[in-house]
Amino acid sequence: MKKIITISREFGAGGGQIGRAVADRLGYYYMDKDMIIRAAMESPNLTPADFRKWDERVPLNLGFGQSLFDFYNKPLNEKLFEAQREAIRKIGEKGNCVIVGRNANVVLQEFEKCLHVFVSATPYFRVQNLKKQMPDVSEEKILNQMKAVDKTRAKYCSYYTNTEFGKAEYYDLCLKSSTLGIDGCIDVICELAKK
Repeated sequence: MKKIITISREFGAGGGQIGRAVADRLGYYYMDKDMIIRAAMESPNLTPADFRKWDERVPLNLGFGQSLFDFYNKPLNEKLFEAQREAIRKIGEKGNCVIVGRNANVVLQEFEKCLHVFVSATPYFRVQNLKKQMPDVSEEKILNQMKAVDKTRAKYCSYYTNTEFGKAEYYDLCLKSSTLGIDGCIDVICELAKK
């Protein structure tokens, strides 16, 4: 049986909803972005404002913006990534958990009994799924936000993990929620987790 399930996802594909349902069905602990950030905030070197500023961002200037005196100190955004990574590893060490986002598939890649999942969907499905959560927002704005979030996640993933967001080789399983449905994805993940 898989003790750790990580779920990476395109924005609006239902990855969080799927992860929560999988955790409920298996009786596992569920952890998402908000919980990871709360756990990482226990780091004495970071403030809530630091988290808001640097969440899923990469440095704009690499090297040249740092003074020689600060060259060996990690920039604040890297401290944030390290704090989140440590929070994910602590949860992973306990096992019996579903972790959504934050590049947990790479952070926990050497852990045994893991199932790393990527959830994607067609743009139409994603817009309709997000429209349920934001009924007063136009489809055009949702589509623009969807593209922006995915672009940010891809940059963040590439910069901090040297991998490619959504590329099959970094996951054990890739599911398309627009084809399988949310419930179908939950069923597949739970079935594989039990093996």
